[in-house]
Amino acid sequence: MKSAELADLGQQLRVDSVRAADAAGSGHPTSSMSAADLMAVLLAHHFRYDFDRPAHPGNDRFILSKGHASPLLYAAYKAVGAIDDEELLTFRERGSRLEGHPTPRQLPWVETATGSLGQGLPVGVGIALAGQRLERSGYRVWVLCGDSELAEGSVWEAAEHAGHEHLDNLTVIVDVNRLGQRGPTRHGHDLDAYARRFQAFGWHTVEVDGHDVDAVDRAYGEALSTTGQPTAILARTLKGKGVEADQDREGLHGKPLPDADEAIAELGGPRDLRIEVHEPLAARVLHAVRAGHLDLPTWDLGEETATRDAYGHALTALGTARGDVVALDGEVGDSTRAELFAKEHPERYFECYIAEQQLVAAAVGLAARGFVPYAATFAAFLTRAYDFVRMASISGAGINLVGSHAGVAIGQDGPSQMGLEDLAMMRAVHGSTVLYPCDAQQTARLVAAMADLDGVRYLRTSRGESPVIYGPDEEFPVGGSKVLRSSDDDRLTVVAAGVTVHEALAAADALARDGIHVRVVDLYSVKPVDRHTLRRAAEETGALVTVEDHHEEGGLGDAVLDAFTDGRPVPRLVRLAVRTMPGSASPEEQLHAAGIDAEGVAAAVKLLVEEAIVR
Repeated sequence: MKSAELADLGQQLRVDSVRAADAAGSGHPTSSMSAADLMAVLLAHHFRYDFDRPAHPGNDRFILSKGHASPLLYAAYKAVGAIDDEELLTFRERGSRLEGHPTPRQLPWVETATGSLGQGLPVGVGIALAGQRLERSGYRVWVLCGDSELAEGSVWEAAEHAGHEHLDNLTVIVDVNRLGQRGPTRHGHDLDAYARRFQAFGWHTVEVDGHDVDAVDRAYGEALSTTGQPTAILARTLKGKGVEADQDREGLHGKPLPDADEAIAELGGPRDLRIEVHEPLAARVLHAVRAGHLDLPTWDLGEETATRDAYGHALTALGTARGDVVALDGEVGDSTRAELFAKEHPERYFECYIAEQQLVAAAVGLAARGFVPYAATFAAFLTRAYDFVRMASISGAGINLVGSHAGVAIGQDGPSQMGLEDLAMMRAVHGSTVLYPCDAQQTARLVAAMADLDGVRYLRTSRGESPVIYGPDEEFPVGGSKVLRSSDDDRLTVVAAGVTVHEALAAADALARDGIHVRVVDLYSVKPVDRHTLRRAAEETGALVTVEDHHEEGGLGDAVLDAFTDGRPVPRLVRLAVRTMPGSASPEEQLHAAGIDAEGVAAAVKLLVEEAIVR
């Protein structure tokens, strides 16, 4: 296209953005209008994509990080013929594919859900890593950001990661329109302020007038020709560009234009330009889904092994069997044991350093390219990335998260290192799976099972060693549990998971010597929970005691309650959990202080049994 045609295409994108928001009665047309010329030039001259084959391995990848500017994205889809005008005007309607913020659930051209600002670039880094290190197909990743979201720390985690990895297949386009939601941004139109930041992280930068289509065209060309560095194009734009009454004005964020008809007329009226996007380069998929037989490690009964060790060994074996499995770690691989995978499969290992938001985002990006990522760090530190986990669920991303060093059982390191909220956090994620193994054998089986699940999967591992209680042929279906002690004389049921399984077994043995028989259930699948086994235990023993190395709120106890939400009577339930703020002490002292060791479990059971006799 010539310059005039590019400018005309930009006007069409503006008009359609205004029309879509006006039809919906809500939306962000002014944020779309500022970036319209940037989108027009990209689509017409530089973007390579087959909209009929969104899974084509050679397709460029585009992420609209400023997801509120979705009218612009949908206007672009209309311009390339992916949707028609009728569908464009269903924007934000119930049942429409064109949601207020884009998601990949119904739109195959959307790479990841956006709308929580500061996430597009981090996920884009993950996709660029897949393209550079794994697929090597030559595609480029384009990310369109707003200037407001550059206040997010996650953007600079991503910028440093991309610079460190020399991701020259990544270009971020920053729409510097000066205005945020409530007023001016921190740096306004100071492009140099943004350039200095990106340059400090090893990026090539280009400053440009975002409404000069020829200058934008040259900037994109410069990005394509830059090697060894990612490129940041910093484009000075005006919010609401093209409509005098609304251009560069505060107070219009997130609102349809006051007079849409007048604005459309000022923009030159509706158009129906169609663009032929460049075809993607020929490419082939280099990663194999399954490369061989899975030979999981096994351990002898009674052998003392930490579940974090089992995770590292099992993941390494899984990586040998499956070429699509990749591992990421937050610079604690020697503790999470992800380093075992790194030694065997260095080409599929990604060190994200102490940047947990980037860790999860990179996993989401890799999953978008068809890989099966396992991302590990301390359970406590995943709280920093929770918004990324939440958005991963909205994207429908299949990612495996592993939180090690969970609970007070880690001992002397103290509460800052103890994951005591992670089960609640992960259970709350829509469609998630939450697993908490108690021994090495169980851990290995669950690590392998996670690879074939959907959505966000979370595995909780422990720092200390524990005895192996299961044989190598034992099966652990997700959604199941294991009854480890049972008799017709059981007075109640103790439900445990992870480290507390061993405490519950020791308590059961001690109680049996006193003539008190209890059932013990290993609830390794915290979500989905084994409703059938729990309901049967309640019917047959009359009461349940849950014991967990986690805060009382949202953890194992609440998971057990989920088995009784169908209207049937809820059994008597006592919950043992960490209720005080721990300090530094040995693992044994920590468990005892929290009342979740064998002695604490036995005491709680005896109290319940005595009360039952009195009543």
